[in-house]
Amino acid sequence: MERRSDRGGDRPASEYEERVVFVNRCAKVVKGGRRFSFSALIVAGNRNGKVGYGIGKANEVADAIRKGTEAARRNVMPVTLYQHTIPHEIQARHSGAQVLLRPASDGTGVIAGGACRAVLELAGVRNVLAKSLGSNNANNVTLATVKALEGLRSRDETLALRGISVGES
Repeated sequence: MERRSDRGGDRPASEYEERVVFVNRCAKVVKGGRRFSFSALIVAGNRNGKVGYGIGKANEVADAIRKGTEAARRNVMPVTLYQHTIPHEIQARHSGAQVLLRPASDGTGVIAGGACRAVLELAGVRNVLAKSLGSNNANNVTLATVKALEGLRSRDETLALRGISVGES
């Protein structure tokens, strides 16, 4: 799939899809008035078990998004999936944000809000129940969701960690 870049020239399309989760405007008061800078939280994923996030900071929104996108692509990690959902329930926390993820049956969809939804959709999770507890800060919710996805283990991985072969019960 070829995609034409808005920045001039032809560029092959990346395997990763990006989504801007949050753009923050910060003001610094100087002698001549206010000087604004921006930070952008970006999530990148291939919708097939790989997802990453990045934060970019710059004096222009476009530059912050570009930096965040590059950081997100560098920080991509694998996610354990089981039939378009997650293998087990998991709860993770980052700073004041806490995220609870539960597997769901086919046809449920992604029941999640805001930052959590962006991470789960780009990771390739199609059926999941998620609840964000505590802080609703986009940065912390994103990091808590990524931490939860990192903690997922498949049945085979868990059995191997416990030293049980598949033939035993």
